[in-house]
Amino acid sequence: MPRPTIPDRRETLLDVAEHLVLDRGFDAMSVQSVADAAGVSKGGVYREFAGKHELLDAVLQRSTARLGVRVDALTAHLPRPVPLSALYRAGVEALLDDPLMSAAMLDDRAVLGDHVRAVGPDRYRARFRWITAHIEELRAAGQVRADVDPEAVSLALSSVTIGLLSASALIGPLTSEQLRAALGVVAELVRVGIDVGGAGDGGDSAGGADVSGRDAAGTIHDEEER
Repeated sequence: MPRPTIPDRRETLLDVAEHLVLDRGFDAMSVQSVADAAGVSKGGVYREFAGKHELLDAVLQRSTARLGVRVDALTAHLPRPVPLSALYRAGVEALLDDPLMSAAMLDDRAVLGDHVRAVGPDRYRARFRWITAHIEELRAAGQVRADVDPEAVSLALSSVTIGLLSASALIGPLTSEQLRAALGVVAELVRVGIDVGGAGDGGDSAGGADVSGRDAAGTIHDEEER
């Protein structure tokens, strides 16, 4: 007897996969376990996703969009364009509020497993170029110092994020409080050294181009979407 049709099957599979990744880690999750938990056949999973890695990519992409919505809400009251430090802080708050993204950042249960190694360096290069372009946009809008090198700032922020991703393996497990404090230090350094006026409160926003709060999420968690 065929299994009953599940409404919004793709979203259901993503919900189940996210739960299993958080509970077991990516390496222990299987397409069959997702199918069993969702109440569909294994073939039903493959009709939506080509395989296990594609399924996790879709989960992470959905989480990225979820973070963007959260950052938009956190920065809605701020003048446009939103200063880089404020965007960074909003991204931190959104990240730590999201169980999947914060678990991936903290690596507390080896959440992404071998999926990290399966992704080549091109994604990192693309993110690096994107962050550089975003900082160039803020500089053109007068929101960061004119003498700031966008590529150097992008490299510094990317390196900090990647470094925090690997810190658990090198110095031991990190708590969310430790992560929040460390990223808060980075945001404060950006506020003092990069934001125009060093106030981190929007400064002179006249004539600035609109900057979506989704950019903050990208700055903070690009390296998690792997």
